[in-house]
Amino acid sequence: MIKAFVFALAALAVAVPAFAEVKQDNIRRLVKLEKRGLQSTTKTHLDGLITPVSTGAARGFAYDAGWLARQPSANGGTQWQCLAEALYFEARGETVRGQFAVAEVILNRVDSPRFPNSVCGVINQGTGRKYACQFTYTCDGHPEHINEPAAWERVAKIAKVMLSGAPRALTDGATYYHTHAVRPSWSRKFTRTAAIGDHLFYRAGYRLSSN
Repeated sequence: MIKAFVFALAALAVAVPAFAEVKQDNIRRLVKLEKRGLQSTTKTHLDGLITPVSTGAARGFAYDAGWLARQPSANGGTQWQCLAEALYFEARGETVRGQFAVAEVILNRVDSPRFPNSVCGVINQGTGRKYACQFTYTCDGHPEHINEPAAWERVAKIAKVMLSGAPRALTDGATYYHTHAVRPSWSRKFTRTAAIGDHLFYRAGYRLSSN
């Protein structure tokens, strides 16, 4: 009995350093993964993690025209301008819910390593040749004018609220969308995540959800 106990202690003495070494290797591996993840994470995403959602975005938030109308007039920097313009030219005829959904796609792209890591970068991706872009209004060759002040005021508020950290609860993480009027080839490669207003939303590997 004593002999067996001694052998067990000896085995444990050998195993503990080996276990500790494996544990240290796992810790080093996790640290490397975390470092890589932080390096690839966008500033926008990090800001959303460490900056509290603004009072306006959090208080009674709703995908509702009445709630939006009660929010103060919005303005902001370059990223806000890009997002507001994209919502105006891509979705100003949509409902408030539909406009929030388009904003989600743009911000989901910002957070994805597959796309540029800024709002303006995402919106202007591919712009340079006619129709060789992600958002048609940026490369269709036509000048863009904001002629509907009420529509602009609404999308400006949506852009502000979304950049302030409002929930992204409509599209199940979608990074693509198109209108019912077209059926692009890429839509067959991805799973539809939502159908809201005039648009269908997609992301690879996601199950269908209804909104």
